[in-house]
Amino acid sequence: MVIKTILLIDDEPTIRELVQICLNDLVGWNVVTANSAQAGLKQLEIVRPDLILLDVLMPGMDVTSFLHRLHENHLLKTIPVILLSVIADCFTLQQLHHLGVVGAIAKPFNPLTLPEQITHALGWSLQPEYHLTV
Repeated sequence: MVIKTILLIDDEPTIRELVQICLNDLVGWNVVTANSAQAGLKQLEIVRPDLILLDVLMPGMDVTSFLHRLHENHLLKTIPVILLSVIADCFTLQQLHHLGVVGAIAKPFNPLTLPEQITHALGWSLQPEYHLTV
């Protein structure tokens, strides 16, 4: 099985750490983080993730500007984006489609179900690289 790489762009250090630990430990995904939209664009020069998890409310660059820059680049425009935000529930399916994102996950989220929410939105199968034993 190929290990998925996720780019998480969020300005909150605790969210970055929680998502990174959760996705790595529960399903074995590699999580690369960025603390701003600008830093996320720089990460995209280095890594080609299978998914971008994007916070909506961050200083420096709004989500629309980030998505416009992402989608205007022919090498990056096919990377799926899921919004991860406290205002995720405010978006309609039509608004998400207009933004060019595949879904939105509300904060606070349940770390144990986050991988399932992601795989459901993307149609991926959830087959962990390794399993936690209790």
